[in-house]
Amino acid sequence: AFDPQLQLMAVGTKSGAMKMYPLPALYPAPVSLSLSFTSLGRLLSLLDDNTLHLWELGGASRDRGGAKSEGVVYLEEKRNYSLLGRPGLESCRYTHTPPHTHTPHTPHTPHTHTTHTTHTHHTTHTTHTPVPEDYRCGKSLGPVESLQEHPKQPGKILIGYSRGLVVLWDLSTCNAEHMFLGKQQLESLVWERSGSSFVSSHSDGGYSVWAVASGNTYTHQPVSSSIPYVVLYSGGMPRASYGDRHCVTIQQDKQHVTLDFTSRVIDFFTVHTTDLEHDYDDPKALVVLLEEELVVIDLLTTGWPSVPPPYLAPLHSSAITTSCHLDNVPAKLWDRLAAAGNSQGAHWPICGGKNLAPPPRQQELLLTGHEDGTVRFWNVSAVAMTPLYKLSTANVFHTDCDPNDDPLDPTNDPEALQEEEWPPFRKVGCFDPYSDDPRLGIQKISLCKYSCRLVVAGTAGQVIVLGLSDEWSDHTVDVSTVDLLQDREGFTWKGHDRLEPRASPAPFPPGFQPLVLVQALPPASVTSVMLHAEWNLVAFGTSHGFGLFDYHRRTAVLARCTLHPNDSLAMEGPLSRVKSLKKSLRQSFRRIRKSRVSGKKRPIPTPTSKIQEANAALADQEEVAPVQRRIEPRSADDSLSGVVRCLCFADTYLRDGTHHGPTLWAGTNSGSVYAYALEVPGVGSGRGRPGGEGSGCVEAVLGKEIQLMHRAPVVSVCVLDGRGKPLPEPYQASLDLATAPDMTNPHSVLIASEEQLKVFSLPKVGAKTKFKLTAHEGCRVRRVAMVTVCSTAQEDYSETSLVCLTNLGDLHLFNVPALRPQVRYDCIRKEDISGIASCVFTRNGQGFYLISPSEYQRFSLSAKVITEPLCTVELERPLETHIRSLHTNTSGDTHQADTGGVRRHCGPIRGHPRTGPNRKDITPPTLPKHSPHTTRGISSTTNLQS
Repeated sequence: AFDPQLQLMAVGTKSGAMKMYPLPALYPAPVSLSLSFTSLGRLLSLLDDNTLHLWELGGASRDRGGAKSEGVVYLEEKRNYSLLGRPGLESCRYTHTPPHTHTPHTPHTPHTHTTHTTHTHHTTHTTHTPVPEDYRCGKSLGPVESLQEHPKQPGKILIGYSRGLVVLWDLSTCNAEHMFLGKQQLESLVWERSGSSFVSSHSDGGYSVWAVASGNTYTHQPVSSSIPYVVLYSGGMPRASYGDRHCVTIQQDKQHVTLDFTSRVIDFFTVHTTDLEHDYDDPKALVVLLEEELVVIDLLTTGWPSVPPPYLAPLHSSAITTSCHLDNVPAKLWDRLAAAGNSQGAHWPICGGKNLAPPPRQQELLLTGHEDGTVRFWNVSAVAMTPLYKLSTANVFHTDCDPNDDPLDPTNDPEALQEEEWPPFRKVGCFDPYSDDPRLGIQKISLCKYSCRLVVAGTAGQVIVLGLSDEWSDHTVDVSTVDLLQDREGFTWKGHDRLEPRASPAPFPPGFQPLVLVQALPPASVTSVMLHAEWNLVAFGTSHGFGLFDYHRRTAVLARCTLHPNDSLAMEGPLSRVKSLKKSLRQSFRRIRKSRVSGKKRPIPTPTSKIQEANAALADQEEVAPVQRRIEPRSADDSLSGVVRCLCFADTYLRDGTHHGPTLWAGTNSGSVYAYALEVPGVGSGRGRPGGEGSGCVEAVLGKEIQLMHRAPVVSVCVLDGRGKPLPEPYQASLDLATAPDMTNPHSVLIASEEQLKVFSLPKVGAKTKFKLTAHEGCRVRRVAMVTVCSTAQEDYSETSLVCLTNLGDLHLFNVPALRPQVRYDCIRKEDISGIASCVFTRNGQGFYLISPSEYQRFSLSAKVITEPLCTVELERPLETHIRSLHTNTSGDTHQADTGGVRRHCGPIRGHPRTGPNRKDITPPTLPKHSPHTTRGISSTTNLQS
């Protein structure tokens, strides 16, 4: 639904939500089928249970510390009505609900609509006008296909019947004033602006213009009109040839364009003038709601181009495969990305309401990798999720579809220039779920915001290092290969082939351009990647091992195989794992039987190294407590045990306690951690700076090898300085952008596995402390991050905590390095496996996860850093204002107060805004005494919708 006066659009979803734009808010509602707006801020929704609901916009003030502030707009149900008939989509599918009588509101531009109908058998009331027998179905007139209110006389409506009969009905006299006898099955009706004519669309693909004149009661023939209409209609294609196309056609005089979409057309409307003194509608834009995206067409510009969306961009245009977040993005990088991704277009036409949110404190980027080999950069600094820049990696390789041939550009097709195609199809929209080659899929992303270096890694073992450029470039990409098997015998790769790189120069547009392609062999999917731009090093891991590459000198530094001799599954690839199902089930049942018959503590093997001695010391410190679960160790030959789960660069003490230097850490699925000491020439003397030169080659020497006793997969490795703080990012210390790490006191390393957290001292790898998360809570770690939470009461006070997301969807916070539990919150439903797998944390205590393939949910662990929607709308009636505490669920979103209370909702919200059934009240535990100024809580701030 669209209100041309308020410039507001409402969308009802199948999952049970009504969302209003451009107001940044989410409103709860049952499943919606039809929406209708009025300029008084009232909204009608028709539901699939045959009920009508009247909603009304209301305002609220926030009470924050005694100070009242505006900015909350919510939707409140006023009335509801149950319709007769059988509930369900088939009995009551759709109709344009007549709007409020105070505000004449018509789809001013004549357009036909063939996608939505309502089937309601109608028996004519008292009438003095007989209905021809050809239009009767027994005692009734058959299904009603359309209801349209007269644009000038609210007491009159058009009733369109399936057999082609259209009746102009007078509500005041309950009489048929006029009848229009169509010859074809009716699909839809629409009034012309003045009310002197209307247009009917029919099942044969045609439409007719009917004159509404006084005099004769019956009209048998439509008229031919010379008015310069802009005619818009969906469907109308020959079923035999184009029955599978999803189309909307625009016609004006000799101009004719058929917009060809990739998903089903749900509805469309035009943005036009609301001045009643105008003779014509003067449409500015066409808005098409599709099943998978929203598309806006500029009707004022020659050629009717698409308008780039500032929000509601199709996040899932290609399936999301990975994501990465960056905070405090430097202005220089931001401006260059914006310039590279800038596509000039018409002004976005849906611009109602007023945004009251203050400017963001910092610029934030969310990078999403996709199945088609693209990386999309999103501006997530505020509530809206705005597309900033798109990078494609397909033109680095030879694929079935040459990226130089733009399918949207007809000038690239010489045959199209010689022979004009009919219908004049034009591909429109971004949603394209099909990938030319699944091997192009992006699996991991790492970006250095200071050096403008980007690394993307894909499904076929490709690791691409890219640099930012402001100009077009035609060049050949350097290619290097790294064999992770190191000629190990007995292993044969049975998966997909590597992508074939281009041997000839390829054109690359402004933005990130490839510098070097590193191909891992075998070409298995990359499972982890880490970039250290100050050292010009990139590390990557697969299911076979990990490698280290110096992209400054284009040389491989290290290749380490992590395969177990029995790990045959890793050689099959992702498309050949059906055979492993029986083996996996067999191993699972074997572990279950082993845990049942095992009544004694597992014997500890004789320590053969200091690392195993440290593990044994931790195991002997305490017996299994009664409240703990017994965790059975995993077999060393479990499938995919060699998968590299995480990588970490750190400048720390590894060889001895007096000399620190660059190191590389790698954790695997079998609970192994490898620590390599690196010799990087010129570190600290400008070698890592752009343009810096150095001599010699990078060398890597194995310094430590840690084996966790239960062989649980290693999720994260983080090195802590002498104060127990994480080491700064590359360039932060050298550019004085962060506090220098403490290099005088001993360092430590925090290793997080799926089952427990452990801290070891460095360089001797001595056991310091641990927390058995699986034994205590019965859950497994899925995501780990170090976050800094700032105080709301004291500007210069902050704490660094470890946050863990488990397979149950809850969040656990621990202080570092003592690993004392601080607080636990429910965040994601445990059944939402894809949501848990997609979660990504920010450094300031926020997070994102997918609540659907096309929507990110944003949440916050910090009471100070909250991205919340604040807006207002001017109505023809006073906006009812109520005072609400920050503890109150408003507009379907929840917010965190400064005093520690928590409100949380996960996923699409249903029910009343203030009394919804899914609200959760959680009281966090008392914080440790050493952090009196920090209040933590989890707050659902907004939905970032695609």
